[in-house]
Amino acid sequence: MNIPSREEIGKILKKSKRIAVVGLSDNPARTSYMVSKAMQDAGYEIIPVNPTVDEVLGVKAVSTLKEVEGHIDIVNVFRRSEHLYGVAEEFLQVDADVYWAQLGLADEKTYELLKEKGYTVIMDRCIKVEHALTK
Repeated sequence: MNIPSREEIGKILKKSKRIAVVGLSDNPARTSYMVSKAMQDAGYEIIPVNPTVDEVLGVKAVSTLKEVEGHIDIVNVFRRSEHLYGVAEEFLQVDADVYWAQLGLADEKTYELLKEKGYTVIMDRCIKVEHALTK
């Protein structure tokens, strides 16, 4: 797995504006909530993708990536590694640029599927940490 360098990640984060967060919890104690709030506070538009919640961070949630209207710069995934491939299959059906699996999440099969289709894939990295390090 060959993920982009920190410099490349910095460029991605600078040009990105909309982040769809798959598995975003409405529980402020959960990592997905804390990371997404920090990114929202940094000026990114956060789109919660979770069929079990109505709204997170003041934004109406959608059940699937296919329900997100318009272009998505980054799909940030907070689902266990065994779910990454299924999310990637949906990712391929929407207008999105970057597939990002959060810290601790990686799947070689998912990585290969997306790379061979030409997508930027980042795995096992925290978007909040990378944002802080590349400011």
